[in-house]
Amino acid sequence: MFRSPLIFDRWPAAVYAIGDIHGCLPQLLELERRIAADAAGIEGEKWMVTLGDHIDRGAHSAQVIEHLLQPPPAGFRRFSLIGNHEQMMLEFLGNPAANAYWLEQGGVETLESYGIAGAYRYLDVPIDSRFIARLAEHIPERHVRFIRDLPTGLSLPGWFFVHAGIRPGVALSAQLEDDLVWIREPFLGTRLPDGPRVVHGHTPGPEPIVTAHRIGIDTQCFLSGRLTAVRVTPDGGIRFLSAAA
Repeated sequence: MFRSPLIFDRWPAAVYAIGDIHGCLPQLLELERRIAADAAGIEGEKWMVTLGDHIDRGAHSAQVIEHLLQPPPAGFRRFSLIGNHEQMMLEFLGNPAANAYWLEQGGVETLESYGIAGAYRYLDVPIDSRFIARLAEHIPERHVRFIRDLPTGLSLPGWFFVHAGIRPGVALSAQLEDDLVWIREPFLGTRLPDGPRVVHGHTPGPEPIVTAHRIGIDTQCFLSGRLTAVRVTPDGGIRFLSAAA
């Protein structure tokens, strides 16, 4: 399936990008409340952009997806992007036996959030037809469709929001999906003087990373308990917000 980024030529009043959620529903709900409070004094349309890896490792992946299917807070538009963990889940659902490695990357926790108990057993034994049937019984089709339809990025003049990053020297229109959801180097260590400033997750750290060409906001919520967002305004201003368990 070919995915493309969303491209907009006009900014809203503010964009709030949210880093890797990884099934941390309580932090997401609290962070949305803090974002809404922060945005109360900003006139005009505001956007929330979740940067992928909504699922895996944390305890509430199914509930996170269900929440993102609901209307956003008043005064906001919400956009969600695909991450490498959504990509792995789709590959697993398409061919569980060939992609069982996903279970070791947080897939077990995701399946448990859908009520599929004992998924950990399939780390060591062949995946059988009964297990495949349980997937279809427990994972709502609307969740699969939501994940399947996630775009790879969101472009605004001078800025690009994406899960992992971009390949230096390649135009946005020519970027490969695998790079957008998986890349680390050479993106992390390369300056991009002629490209957009990139807001991304995927590469975790204890604090947000800010350089001239990128802002990384994956604070590894499933381990640290802290979910981070950055507010970006059309004049290039940035402000960080976070919520902890």
